[in-house]
Amino acid sequence: MTDNPMLTVRLGKIAHGGHTVARHEGRVIFVRHGIPGELVKVRLTDSAPEAKFWRADVAEVLEASEHRVPHFWDAADALKHRDPVGGAEFGHITLEHQRELKSQVAAEQMTRLGGLNAEDYNFPAVQAVKGSVDGLGWRTRMSYSVDAQGRLAMSAFRSNQLTGIAQMPLAHPAIEATGLYSVDYTGIDRVEAAVSSQDDRTVLILLAEAKPGAAAKVAKQFAEGVNVASFSQQGGSAADGKGRLQVLAGSAHLTEKVLGEKFRITGEGFWQVHREAASLLTRRVIELTEPAAGERIADLYAGAGLFSVPLAKAVGREGRVFSIEGAPGTHADAKKNLRSYSQATVIRGRVERVLRQVARDASLDAVVLDPPRTGIDKQVAAELAASAVSRICYVSCDPAAFARDTARLMARGYELEHMEIHDLYPHTHHMESIGLFVRR
Repeated sequence: MTDNPMLTVRLGKIAHGGHTVARHEGRVIFVRHGIPGELVKVRLTDSAPEAKFWRADVAEVLEASEHRVPHFWDAADALKHRDPVGGAEFGHITLEHQRELKSQVAAEQMTRLGGLNAEDYNFPAVQAVKGSVDGLGWRTRMSYSVDAQGRLAMSAFRSNQLTGIAQMPLAHPAIEATGLYSVDYTGIDRVEAAVSSQDDRTVLILLAEAKPGAAAKVAKQFAEGVNVASFSQQGGSAADGKGRLQVLAGSAHLTEKVLGEKFRITGEGFWQVHREAASLLTRRVIELTEPAAGERIADLYAGAGLFSVPLAKAVGREGRVFSIEGAPGTHADAKKNLRSYSQATVIRGRVERVLRQVARDASLDAVVLDPPRTGIDKQVAAELAASAVSRICYVSCDPAAFARDTARLMARGYELEHMEIHDLYPHTHHMESIGLFVRR
């Protein structure tokens, strides 16, 4: 078979991961940059004869969907570039239809992996988020590679080939306004950029050095007022607390503000990406969990304490909140963010181990968890069940992981009482789910 052959196919249903499903002579093909129902020419990107399925990109649209629009970002447009950069794979679809497709994916995952009957369960529609009229400018955190010419760059899906970029329309306007695309990053391996939600203006640039001393030279190219720091990849990263973090200009941390509360986030420590996400998720988690004075609540994968702080306020001095996080750097931020709450115990360690000990020492009334994209593992699900906690509020950024964990929790005596999905990642296939599980 020749390299990257072209095929004409009719695109079928949407699949998890940003693909549509097509078939050619009995072979399943996962196609990116299309819309269900379209007749397209695709360029095969992975077509090994022994593969269970092939992969392809849309190269030409022969019969367009009514939901197709011109892509807002040239570098990510598959109709213009053979290797479009990732990060905006739904940019050719109207926002309304993007949410319809995400709803279909969520329902399919909950049915197939969650074991729930779609006909008996009212799977929710994906909800639009405030500030997403055009779906642009929402990313408060950005990560870039650096190409051989010292330019900021991104790569195509499943590719190591870098493409230099001069803009990223999904990035917060304050990040774009720093002039970071005109900087020479020679000697830098990776660049992180973040903007504070406290003022919607203060930006921190983090530089991962490939060559010692390179970051100091790069920092001088930024205008006054932009915070710049470097961190070593060899020893870890700013997020896990093991790497060497050095301030080059301003500060190495940002102050975030959520529903009147301030949080310190150091370096590339975890924080919600969408500019409205922290406030939205905090509000909904508290409303669904309904923490009461005197209760004992565990906040698992707690990060810098985004949910732990309002939970601690709600349970009061007579209650207890256990804020559990594994990353040392983020744990240090959580200790500072919760230092004024004597009812909060900030613990660093593996969730399954810490949860077991906490559950033995305290009879938990509720658990809040916001795990990594991979979700929780079998051991965490078992520990939750063993704790016999009456309600669990689960925040998830991956519908497949959420569906799989729903099945695990339901098999251990929990019922999914409520589920909602928010479009916190416009123009991508990602979505954010919140579920409330109650003990049967």
